[in-house]
Amino acid sequence: MDERLKRQLAFALEIDKEKNILRQTHLSGGGRRENDAEHAWHMAIMAYLLKEYSNEEIDIGKVMLMCLIHDIVEIDAGDTYAYDDEAKKSQSMREEAAKERIYSILPPDQKEELASLFDEFEAGKSPEARFAKAMDNLQPLILNDSNDGADWREHGVRAEQVYGRQKSTKEGSETLYEATDQIIKKHIERKNLS
Repeated sequence: MDERLKRQLAFALEIDKEKNILRQTHLSGGGRRENDAEHAWHMAIMAYLLKEYSNEEIDIGKVMLMCLIHDIVEIDAGDTYAYDDEAKKSQSMREEAAKERIYSILPPDQKEELASLFDEFEAGKSPEARFAKAMDNLQPLILNDSNDGADWREHGVRAEQVYGRQKSTKEGSETLYEATDQIIKKHIERKNLS
């Protein structure tokens, strides 16, 4: 086996560890907590299904790949809960170190490609990154909605925190932002969000 293939297979095995990173969000209907790999898969499918609602023309293949790779860094960095302000202070530093270690397993050209795609997602400046971020916000929101806001109640999340996170959804899709607004208002009425 040549060195390139060895590195690609080593990376494929390394990213299997993403299945072990549990998120705070539970599966629909009150199931167990989802893992990062499930979150990424769900986002990628949602991106394809909802692509017509993007504010801008997008390369859907690129969006889907962003969705699939954006949380690989959490193998080392761990999941940072969206509403944990203290953990968010060190998130960028932890994820940058993880990106360097994990993507360095790949051959240099693929390391550069995927690390660059991760950076593009994080920066949120391209149409694809804006739409992928909308998926990253919408996916846990619909799971929380399916669980009658249980995760928000458990963590004492406030409505303004959810609205703050959804600001970037609006940048990717006005239509999907309007849908999130309706969901958030419903949970304010039900007292699931203070």
